[in-house]
Amino acid sequence: MKEALLIFCLILGLNFSGHAQDVKLYRIHTIAFYNLENLFDTINDPKKLDEISPIMELKYNRRTIYQKKVQNMARVIANIGYEVSGNTPAIIGICEVENRTVIEDIVNDSLLISKDYGILHYNSPDARGIDVALLYQKQLFSPISTSKHELKIYDNTSKERIYTRDQLLVSGQLEGELIHLIINHWPSRRGGELRSAYKRMTAARLTKHIIDSLQITDPYAKIFIMGDFNDDPISSSIKSVLKPKMNTKKLGLKGLYNPFEKMYKNGAGTTAFRDTWSLFDQIMITSPLLNKDFSLFQFYKAGIFNKPYLVTSQGSYKGYPLRSFSNKGFTNGYSDHFPVYVYIIKEVSK
Repeated sequence: MKEALLIFCLILGLNFSGHAQDVKLYRIHTIAFYNLENLFDTINDPKKLDEISPIMELKYNRRTIYQKKVQNMARVIANIGYEVSGNTPAIIGICEVENRTVIEDIVNDSLLISKDYGILHYNSPDARGIDVALLYQKQLFSPISTSKHELKIYDNTSKERIYTRDQLLVSGQLEGELIHLIINHWPSRRGGELRSAYKRMTAARLTKHIIDSLQITDPYAKIFIMGDFNDDPISSSIKSVLKPKMNTKKLGLKGLYNPFEKMYKNGAGTTAFRDTWSLFDQIMITSPLLNKDFSLFQFYKAGIFNKPYLVTSQGSYKGYPLRSFSNKGFTNGYSDHFPVYVYIIKEVSK
């Protein structure tokens, strides 16, 4: 597949006569994450609280609206990273999906079906029935192992269990190179940031346990930790538990790098509430992805995918992500979160 093997040039130096002295060729892939904002089907499942989802609250045209929602999600996924890689994401983590069926509808959309995306998904015990999942282009990535990791948290007052999303671990080979991906959707801030913080601290400790288990086996493991963390890069759950660095020069062998921390400190965000931006959606990586040996895949760049069509253009929410549902109606929008992505590159022979 021509696009998947796209090669691009980085001109690293020009002499004074204008001739290229050091032009190197690289293969590039996009790894992304996207919160799909309440992607539910139109069927009431009596075993979960899916009836309170926005689409189930609609009185008319549910099926038509569902199909448009799926098309909108597929459009965004098809666009992420395309202007640089010439391809849709090689791998993309997603969250706020109800079941495998809605994911299948996305990958079978006309914009994505030719990419032949595989799906890795487990049903989680979340009370509303929302899950995380991973999509991957089968020609590029071959899963070796997958596992779900249950997050057990309890209400501080009642001591009753709070059922939430599992964390998904996927290990596999990207064009023959072993990588690991952890997909997260940590508990929300419902009830207030401080009152709910212990839930995300517990989620962070589970993520850290997964990372540690991989690094004990292989200290050089290339790990991508992605998700909607419902916390910012500077929140305690991330800074105190996962302990990623903003500066790549301060990393040890098993250290984590968070390219989104600098973006956050510069005022960037992926979701907004009451005129305040948050950068809940992030992708962190382990230090072996920051080596200078480009004979293997290495981190190149990170970004927030916030093209104009994803942004509310007018009204009191001007500038916010153009969400799908508002005031108990369908807006023909996309999500209340912007996607995030990283590019990884590998040098190829001329």
